[in-house]
Amino acid sequence: MRAMDSHRFAVLAPAAARLALLAAVSSVVGLLSSPTIGLSVAVAGLVALLVMHLVYTSLLAAWLERPDLDAIPEGWGIWSDVFARLYRVRRNTEQNERRLQENEERFRRTISALPEGIVLIDATLQIDWCNPVAEQHLGISLRADQGLRVTNLVRDPEFVGYMTSARFESALVFQPMARPGLALEVRVVEFELARSILITRDITQGERVDAVRRDFIANVSHELRTPLTVVNGFLEMLIDAQAENGATRQHHLQLMHEQAQRMHRLVEDLLTLSRLESRDTLVTDEVVDVGQLVREVADEARALSLGRHQINVDLTPGFVLGSREELRSAFGNIVSNAVRYTPAGGTISLSWHEDANGGRLNVTDTGIGIATEHIARLTERFYRVDKSRSRETGGTGLGLAIVKHVLLRHGGHLDVQSDVGRGSVFSAVLPPERLLAQSNAVVAVA
Repeated sequence: MRAMDSHRFAVLAPAAARLALLAAVSSVVGLLSSPTIGLSVAVAGLVALLVMHLVYTSLLAAWLERPDLDAIPEGWGIWSDVFARLYRVRRNTEQNERRLQENEERFRRTISALPEGIVLIDATLQIDWCNPVAEQHLGISLRADQGLRVTNLVRDPEFVGYMTSARFESALVFQPMARPGLALEVRVVEFELARSILITRDITQGERVDAVRRDFIANVSHELRTPLTVVNGFLEMLIDAQAENGATRQHHLQLMHEQAQRMHRLVEDLLTLSRLESRDTLVTDEVVDVGQLVREVADEARALSLGRHQINVDLTPGFVLGSREELRSAFGNIVSNAVRYTPAGGTISLSWHEDANGGRLNVTDTGIGIATEHIARLTERFYRVDKSRSRETGGTGLGLAIVKHVLLRHGGHLDVQSDVGRGSVFSAVLPPERLLAQSNAVVAVA
């Protein structure tokens, strides 16, 4: 209160002093000449003060229409103080507005950099603002759709039902019709009485991993159930059939032995995959003679083929740095697949070549070939193009998954080219840094 009184006094004191000075001058003029002239001087002074105030008032009104800090008028007397105070107030206001604008821009840049989509909506579900990630997830545009209801733009029944239910205790997971193959998790956070934040998160990869896990469990169960059914069935028959002759008994025992071997191979491949996927096991860097390794794999292929295929080997001397056991497993799985899927009388060719892009083992067959839509999924566990044929030939469905992980651990990759009915070319590619010159290999072995 005291501060207000002192401020009021500081404003009124100069005005009172000017009026007192005008009255004194008018009185002196009236005493020296006549009262009429003194009164005229007083009236003229008051008119001059009134005109001055009217001029400054009009200048103030014009400035208030466009309150530009650089265009504030210069004043005299009390108006000088008024305009100075307005200048300070306007300067502080502009500084605060600039600071608020910078904070808002910083906030929006921060929100835009988040991996989640953010949409600010009001109580009627109208869009106030959204970041670019939300635009991609929901197929909306801030520039075109601001002020529109989000449920009118994203018309998926699950999403509309979730947003209109106003029950946001749990998240919604759905696949937008406008973005096939995309899985979104949606949450709504209410932070004001009439405002909420809609948060979208891309969980496509997680859903895909869960699907692979479910398929893996289902496939393992199916793969193990078949041989176990055979073994259990024959065991029951052997227990019940007292008069079974020796030949039949031998046939049943042979079938049980084959199914037990199949389960053993399946378990061994699962353990191999588990070890390859473990980050705790590192690649053992050995000097591997690729020529010798490929010849060993070719001999194994001939034993598996039983003379039904022609197997050719075309090698250039080469040495690589890596795990011999893992590379033998990868190369062996590629070649055994070629034997299984090449009809009798076909040809399988193995070749090793090196160039500036690295080393490449090409396994070319004249088999049944693979359709283009299957190639991308060949390295998935238990994925088979022809399930019945793979089981008949004794495959576990894990061979190419093992190949993929071995090559990844060595910095390489698997390349597949195939035409249905014309055969396939499987290429195990190793990077240049894995290759060793022959002289360096001899030194390293020594």
